[in-house]
Amino acid sequence: MTAAGGDPAPARILVVDDELDTAQSLAMLFRAMGKQVEFAINGTAALDIARRLKPDIAFVDVGLPDMDGWTLARRLREESPRRKLRVVTITGRSDPEARRKSADAGCEDHLVKPVDPAYIEKLVSEDD
Repeated sequence: MTAAGGDPAPARILVVDDELDTAQSLAMLFRAMGKQVEFAINGTAALDIARRLKPDIAFVDVGLPDMDGWTLARRLREESPRRKLRVVTITGRSDPEARRKSADAGCEDHLVKPVDPAYIEKLVSEDD
């Protein structure tokens, strides 16, 4: 993807977390990295934003109020089949069942809160 003038366009990132502070903090981190980022606090809003933003990567909290993050991950993938959308779940659950559900939903990674900012930066840098 290139911007006007031939320079690479910044990665488009969608952050979905029902904890507003967490969503805003991640968005600030990504903006500081020069990325285009938007956030949502529920799955319905995330789907609306994704249709417009067409994100390259989505960081999705598992415990959302209107649908779980695994359902959202599947829906995001269904709605963007032509693109290589990377979905990463973020949760407080580190149990094997949660990790299996993330894998079954097609998520590339399953991060356990609190998330290491350096690791998140590495994931996002892989998209460049």
